[in-house]
Amino acid sequence: MGWNSSTRCVGLARDELRKSLENWGLSEIEDSALVVLSELFTNAVIHAWAPDEWEIETRFVRLPYGLRIEVLDGESALPRLAETGLDGPGGRGIPLVAALAERWGTRPLERPGKAVWD
Repeated sequence: MGWNSSTRCVGLARDELRKSLENWGLSEIEDSALVVLSELFTNAVIHAWAPDEWEIETRFVRLPYGLRIEVLDGESALPRLAETGLDGPGGRGIPLVAALAERWGTRPLERPGKAVWD
């Protein structure tokens, strides 16, 4: 699903994920999945550059062992684990994703950009 590059769209993406989890019988992982999605989407809004006509995309894939959440953006720079203190203005998103997800990673897109997934 495509969204514009606005933090207002995080709530819309969360609603779509919530519906998918319910349909797949995965409501027990809803809290963690919503946090992961929120962090990945917000990072894309804040850090990813893309032409105005491009959207941030979300993909939710049911896997035999659970769920894959992907957020696609137009920035080719990869996210990194920041070494930031608890009092810093940011930098806790990817460490939070790493703590909640069994694994996470990135993959390049055929167009400029990347997908970040858990």
